This record gives sequence, structure tokens and C-alpha cells, in this order.
Amino acid sequence: MRTADCDLLIIPGIGGSGPDHWQTRWEEKLSSARRVHQSDWNKAIKKEWVATVEAAIVAAKRPVVLVAHSLGVLTAAAALQQAPKGKVVGAFLVAPPGKPAIISRDDIDHAFAHISHDPLPVSSTLIASRNDPYCPWLDAEELAYAWGSAFIDAGDSGHINSDSGHGPWPEGLMRFAGFMAKL
Repeated sequence: MRTADCDLLIIPGIGGSGPDHWQTRWEEKLSSARRVHQSDWNKAIKKEWVATVEAAIVAAKRPVVLVAHSLGVLTAAAALQQAPKGKVVGAFLVAPPGKPAIISRDDIDHAFAHISHDPLPVSSTLIASRNDPYCPWLDAEELAYAWGSAFIDAGDSGHINSDSGHGPWPEGLMRFAGFMAKL
């Protein structure tokens, strides 16, 4: 599938992915991409965040591909369980947070720590770093297998965000192109 043939929904995590983040750069570069805007990027309430993504999926006019990072991964996964069948065709998931990281923060609703291990109803890829401070490697690997996601080892890449040197993230864009080609 070509990016021009679908609606790419960019789903950031807490903070909303700033101007140097790869999600922001992809949104600017890919004409069919648009960010799902949460009402409060600094206080994540699971029910609200998931409902916002669900509404964006329903409003999309073409097949949907989700591009999620960090807490956006868990938001996307929860929204997928409620999405109309056939509306979402793929999910590209990067650097999900683990339960310990979620429960250690006051700005994240602890309901996010209840991570479903049910298989995702769409083709998906999960990319994780071996030294992500927010998710142990084995937790990310377990999640990928539970969800039925292709699992990609990003090596020692931190949280795969602008703070870890992944502003433009050309390797990620190449992986995304490969993912899209298989849809």
C-alpha cells in the first residue's frame, strides 16, 4: 500500500512529540499523515486518549495506518480493540512504555498499566530498543509476540525519540516503507 492511499494517523505519547521528533518530521513529510491531537499532552487519561484515537479512526475517509510512539502505542492498541472492523489496516508501533514506567509517573493514568495481551486485529510491527529507559527489552519482546506484531530490534537506541538522537530517524522511515509495502 502507498501512503497516498491511506490516512496515516500519528499518535504521540506524553508531551506530544516536539518539533524535532521523528513523528513530527514524518507528519510534515508525508502528505496523508495527520496527528491525533489529545486535549492535554501533559496529563494522559487512558479513557480520553483512547476515545480521541477512536474518533480519528472513525472520521478517516480512507483505510487507516496508525503510527504510534511511546504511550501512543498503548493508546493505539486499546483503540484498535474498539475500531470498526476493516477500517484500520496496519499499526507501526515504536518504543512502548512498560508497566513500571507508567506506574512511576503522576502524569500518566495508571489504567495504562493494564496492557492487553490480546492479539491486535491488524498487521503490525513493533520496534524496541535494548536500552529504552521506559521499557525493558524483554517486556517489549513479550508484548510484540502477544500482539502478533513483527518485532524489530533497534539495538541500543534509547527511547527512539529526539532526546536519543532520533530526530529524522531515516532507518525508521525505511522500516516504515517496508511495512507499508506489505499491506
